[in-house]
Amino acid sequence: MLLNSDLWVSALIRRAEIAGANATVVRRGDTRAGTVIVKAWDTSTRRARVYSEAFGPDGERLWIQPVESEFESELDAYVQRQVGYDPDLWVVEVEDRQGRHFITEDVG
Repeated sequence: MLLNSDLWVSALIRRAEIAGANATVVRRGDTRAGTVIVKAWDTSTRRARVYSEAFGPDGERLWIQPVESEFESELDAYVQRQVGYDPDLWVVEVEDRQGRHFITEDVG
């Protein structure tokens, strides 16, 4: 059973805060079934990564890095394109000195 998107996002933010990181909802999507994108910003190296929610063959939530780039502007452009495709999309930004994303599911 999958958690509602709003509950999953709340748990991600709480995990980040407990670990001393900062996490912010940049865009709220559909409460129950909105897809989530997590942008993890490593404050020590000033580099970011983007993780997008996907679903495996068994219906379980998993995470992929749909785009990799040295330039944050390219990552932001990807996120904006996804928002244009999916009005129910959630976007969460995590800032951490170690660049952690705080996603507990499988990340591929």
